[in-house]
Amino acid sequence: MNPTHLVRRIRTLGRIAEPPPSRVPQVASGDGTLAPSEAVRSDRVTAAAHAFGGSVQIRHVDAGSCNGCEIEVGAAFGPVYDAERYGARLVASPRHADVVLVTGVVTHNMAEPLRRTVEATPEPRLVLAVGDCARDCGVFRAGFGVRGSVGDVVEVDLQVPGCPPEPGAIVAALREVTGR
Repeated sequence: MNPTHLVRRIRTLGRIAEPPPSRVPQVASGDGTLAPSEAVRSDRVTAAAHAFGGSVQIRHVDAGSCNGCEIEVGAAFGPVYDAERYGARLVASPRHADVVLVTGVVTHNMAEPLRRTVEATPEPRLVLAVGDCARDCGVFRAGFGVRGSVGDVVEVDLQVPGCPPEPGAIVAALREVTGR
């Protein structure tokens, strides 16, 4: 295709992305339909969302996962789901973050770095546990290198279920946090 035609086509079509997910995180049920998830959220989420003003900076911490959730987090911030259009942005330093997004079980070696990362994040801050492993250790429960779930190490404000969770469920949780 000619570059001029491509630019003209982009201008006429506009931005093409998936429709926005609902604000209530959803998960696939046994029969293949989407049902509201049992996402656990604290009262701090609503107060923090108001304080953040519709935009949050997120520090992602892999506390010991199989990388399935990381792929879905990457997809949530990719061009199809585009979490940034709802005011969520990944940052490299916890000192610049509002939210700590944690994936995977917490291993013995990652318990202290996770605590330090959360402590380095300025108040008001939220901790988001993504995936079944982060919520309740999932399939790694009783593993020899496992310290526990994220809630066993730091206080968790919002949880996203799934193994791995759908990118739409992650975006829906982030929309909860941004208030958008």
